[in-house]
Amino acid sequence: MLRPLGLGDLLTGVPAIRGIRAAVPDHRLVLATTTALAPLAELVDAVDEVLPARELEPLDWSGPSPELAVDLHGKGPASHAVVAGLHPRRLLTFDSPGHPGPTWYADEHEVRRWCRLVEEGLGVRCDPDALDLAVPAVPPPVAGAAVVHPGAAFPGRRWPPDRFAAVARHLAAAGHDVRITGGPAERELAAAVAELAGLPGEAVLAGRTTSMELAAVVAAARVVVCGDTGVAHLATAYRRPSAVLFGPVSPALWGPPPRPQHVVLWHGDGAGDPWGTALDPALAQVTVSEVVEALDGLLARV
Repeated sequence: MLRPLGLGDLLTGVPAIRGIRAAVPDHRLVLATTTALAPLAELVDAVDEVLPARELEPLDWSGPSPELAVDLHGKGPASHAVVAGLHPRRLLTFDSPGHPGPTWYADEHEVRRWCRLVEEGLGVRCDPDALDLAVPAVPPPVAGAAVVHPGAAFPGRRWPPDRFAAVARHLAAAGHDVRITGGPAERELAAAVAELAGLPGEAVLAGRTTSMELAAVVAAARVVVCGDTGVAHLATAYRRPSAVLFGPVSPALWGPPPRPQHVVLWHGDGAGDPWGTALDPALAQVTVSEVVEALDGLLARV
C-alpha cells in the first residue's frame, strides 16, 4: 500500500487501509510511507509492517513480488509506476492510461475516494468513519490541555498569529491549560502566538515533542483548535473536540466526519489555492469571535 505523503493524507487513508485488511485478512500488509510518519503508521491496527518511502521514488523492496499492490497515493501514472515496479500479481489503481481501474472524481472527499477505490477494486465494504488511531504508548507531556495549533503547510492555510493568540488568551482566561503545538519549523510561530497571548514559555510545545508525543497530547486534549492541517485529523482520529478553520480547500473534500465534537468554520467557495503564499481570503473571513463561540460550545459539552 503506497501513501508516502503528509500526516493528514495518512490519516484520511486509514479506512481504506482497514478495507484492504478486510479484503485480504490472511495477508501481511505493508504500508509504504515516509520515515517521519512511520511511528504513527504503526498505530494503524491493520498495518503489519511500515516500509520507508519517498514520494514518487522507487521503493526499496527486497522481498518477493507482492500478491497485491495498491496505489493510495494518487491518480496518475507517476505513482502507478511505483507500485507497478514491484511486479505484483494484482495491481489496484485509479484509471489512467495503461492502468484500468475505478474513475477518479475531483470533487470527492479524500476519505471516501480511497474507500471507493478499495470497495470497487476488491469488493469489500469500507467504513469511512473507521478513522480511529491507537493511542501512543508514550505518556503525553500534558493531559487535558486546550491545544492551539497555528501552523499549516502553506501560508494560504495559516490563520493569522494574532487571531490564534486572541483565541489562546480567551481559553487561558477561562481557566484552561493552553498549549501551543507545532513542528520544529513552527517553533518561532508558536512562540509568537504564546507571547501575544501572554502565555509563559512552557506553554509552547512546538519543536519540543516527537510525532508520537504530539499524537499523545492530542489524544489527551480537552479541545483542539487548528487550521486545515494534520493535527485536525489527529483530533478526528482520537475523537477529541475540535474547531477546524478552513480556507482555500472545502471541508467537503478534507473536513472531519459529521460528529458533534467537530466544528468546521469556512466561508469559501473552494476556489482558493491550497498551496498559496498569502493568507487565503476565505480563511481571512473567519473571525476570532466565531472561533471562540465554537470552542465555548464544545467545552460546554465536555
